[in-house]
Amino acid sequence: MGQDRVYWDRVSEGVARAEGRMIWKPYGLPEIIDPERSAFFEGDVQPPWDVPDKIVIQPAITGAFFTRTANPNQPITPEEIFAEAKACADEGASAVHLHVRGDNGYNVLDQSRFEQVVHPLREAHPDLSVDGCLVTALPGEWDEMKRCLDAGVLDAVPVNTTAVYNGDSLFAKPVPLLLEKTRLILEAGSKPIIATYTDADVNNAERYLFRSGLLGSGQLWCVLPGLPGCSPMENPRQMVDGLTRFASLIYDVDPEATILVCAAGRASIYLVTVAAALGLHIRVGMEDTVWRYPHRQEKLASNLQAFRVAKQLAEVLGRDVATPREYRDLVGLPQRSAAPSA
Repeated sequence: MGQDRVYWDRVSEGVARAEGRMIWKPYGLPEIIDPERSAFFEGDVQPPWDVPDKIVIQPAITGAFFTRTANPNQPITPEEIFAEAKACADEGASAVHLHVRGDNGYNVLDQSRFEQVVHPLREAHPDLSVDGCLVTALPGEWDEMKRCLDAGVLDAVPVNTTAVYNGDSLFAKPVPLLLEKTRLILEAGSKPIIATYTDADVNNAERYLFRSGLLGSGQLWCVLPGLPGCSPMENPRQMVDGLTRFASLIYDVDPEATILVCAAGRASIYLVTVAAALGLHIRVGMEDTVWRYPHRQEKLASNLQAFRVAKQLAEVLGRDVATPREYRDLVGLPQRSAAPSA
């Protein structure tokens, strides 16, 4: 049907006039196409992209959300969490992110349990930055958070500038707690991490943390979309559009931001693949997703499995995994002189 709409007699006349030859005038001879220089001006034609050579890859070992019903391989006990964290650190993780669980398997804020993981991890890897969520959801946990901060258990602590229905649960940080927690983190000498789940969280951070003067430019941001109730990423187009918008919004607030994108929800490894190609940094592991791939039901077997795939991704993109010392320099953490005593 389509060929019937073509005026083939005119096509034949045109082919004859052109003598079957394309229009080609190579003004830059002797080079046909020089990808780097022009014959008519001095300067680069296609300069290298502004993509950092170094990429942070941080495994997030276990979080507050997923039980073994969601993933039978989920690490729960301090021993399991330590073993998974050490395995990733042994293979070159830039930093590690932790939660700890109680005897019932649910998230808990417990200094002793954090120390059971953090102290031996730092003894094995003194330079390693260990951050974790001091989530104050239960009675007494606010005071426990302050004890953890005073003891210097963690190098950095997220501040969630959010109010979302995460799955079937309402997850909201009241503004007074948001401000006071940030102040306490700073006073303890730890690094606040701005944890964002939706576009609106970026605006919350701007209004309360930046416009108040509590924080200035050059912060570490954690982007965690794709979970139920967070910025939706239900297909590849949503994922790409959502991530580029997310990063753009953050740079409007904090032009010197370091952005760490989590392999979250169904998007999983695809999301951090795009992030790494954009020159951002990435977080992978069993806190943020249960799936290896967006289009398959296969579950993550371990954090080391996720970390190894992320290392391969970095290699394919020509980016080197930042060492723990390089990570500390990047985010503004002091170097550790020695491992802490247990």
